[in-house]
Amino acid sequence: MSVLNVNKNNFDSVKASDKTVLLDFYADWCGPCRMVSPLVDEIAEENPQYLVGKINVDNEPELAGEFGVSSIPTLVVIKGGKVVNRSVGARPKSQILAMLKG
Repeated sequence: MSVLNVNKNNFDSVKASDKTVLLDFYADWCGPCRMVSPLVDEIAEENPQYLVGKINVDNEPELAGEFGVSSIPTLVVIKGGKVVNRSVGARPKSQILAMLKG
């Protein structure tokens, strides 16, 4: 499954997903974000059991604020509509997958 571009218009349906959700808060100008982005893409392609979305903090400051994102990249895992895990900064793929498995 491909990565979903998440914004305030589709966020409620993402949050309500039956699947475990991985959100990648990023910005185009952020170097560490560019390192994490292809890993998030790979996870989305290889793991259809997860809903994977990216949120551009420059375009969606309300969503970034709702999640208390002050540094990027920030990765957030949601299960059952609740945040169950989060990390700030670049992470290797194995750590991102471990966050999802919880």
